[in-house]
Amino acid sequence: MKNTAIFLGVTILLLLLPVLTALGQPPPPPPQDIPIDGGLLFLLFGGIGLAVKSFFSKKKNEN
Repeated sequence: MKNTAIFLGVTILLLLLPVLTALGQPPPPPPQDIPIDGGLLFLLFGGIGLAVKSFFSKKKNEN
């Protein structure tokens, strides 16, 4: 009986110990906006340029 009580007490202590340390931490910071930098703008302009080029080349091939 005594060994069972000690085993149960140690088990509960080991299970609750990580919970107690997690409760003491501050909340995470709020998510920040993703900036649109030069690399993303180059991809956007490149895609637009490719679409315009393919549109005009299809129109030119039809004639």
